[in-house]
Amino acid sequence: MTTLVNTEIKPFNATAFKQGEFVEISDADVKGKWAVFFFYPADFTFVCPTELGDVADKYEELQKLGVEVFSVSTDTHFTHKAWHDSSETIGKINYYMVGDQTGTITNNFGVMREGQGLADRATFLVDPDGVIQAMEITAEGIGRDADDLLRKVKAAQYVRNNPGEVCPAKWKEGDETLAPSLDLVGKI
Repeated sequence: MTTLVNTEIKPFNATAFKQGEFVEISDADVKGKWAVFFFYPADFTFVCPTELGDVADKYEELQKLGVEVFSVSTDTHFTHKAWHDSSETIGKINYYMVGDQTGTITNNFGVMREGQGLADRATFLVDPDGVIQAMEITAEGIGRDADDLLRKVKAAQYVRNNPGEVCPAKWKEGDETLAPSLDLVGKI
C-alpha cells in the first residue's frame, strides 16, 4: 500500500446529510480548513455506530479547533438520513455524513475494498492546504478512538504553527516538544 501522507486530496463532488438537510459538497469545501475524512464500511452495522458516536461526542471540540468532519461510506445520503433518524447513537451526529455510492471519494483515498464496494475503516487528517497529514486504517473488527484522533489533530496543528518543532510519542497539548538538530542525534 502506498501512503497518501503529504499528498493533496483529489477532486470530488458528493451529496451529504447534515443536520436534517441534504447538501452538496466538494473538495473545494475542504480547502482552507482542517478536515477529517472518517471512512467506515456501512450504515446499520455494529462497530461503525460506536465509532461515529464517539466522533460525535468530540465534534464540538474538533469544531473549536477549526476542524470539519466528513464521515464517508458507500451508502447513499438517503440511507444516512434513515440511519440518523432511527438510531439514538447516530442521531447525535451533527457533522457531514457523505454518500459515496459511486465510490469516487473512497477510491480517491485508496480505501475501497476490492470486489466489495465497501470502504475500509480509515481516517485521514487533511490540513487547510488540502494535504493529508495523517492516516490510519484498521481491520474490520478494530474500532477507532476519537480521543486519539483529537490528539493527532492537536499535534498536527502544533507542528504546522511551530516550524522546526515536532511532537514526540504520546504528546498531549502543553507537553514539551522536540526541536530536531544535530545536538539531539543519539541523545533521545
